Amino acid sequence: MRNFKELKIWQKGFEIAIDTYKVVGTFPNSEKYSLAQQVTRSAISIPSNIAEGSSRSSEKDYNRFLEISLGSSFELETQLLVAKAVNFGDMQLINATLGKIDEGQKMIMSFIRKLNP
Repeated sequence: MRNFKELKIWQKGFEIAIDTYKVVGTFPNSEKYSLAQQVTRSAISIPSNIAEGSSRSSEKDYNRFLEISLGSSFELETQLLVAKAVNFGDMQLINATLGKIDEGQKMIMSFIRKLNP
């Protein structure tokens, strides 16, 4: 079992999740129960799947959870791009979070490649 809290990909995912909650806090009240819920679910899924995967004994299972985490990051990116397109929330926070998501995606993809030479 790996200590997921020491993984830079988990730390980045955790940071993205926290930042996403800050972004959602700037959404209009009318969006608190629709797009906002989808956004927060996707964000939480990123570090959560990294953590869950680190508990798995096989590399195959671990890899599967990393891929789910990566998929959640692409889902979150898409949702924030929609929020940006319809002018929901603080654009500076959204742009900063999108930058972190991009970094996180690159980190996860690199980590997956290292696990699967």
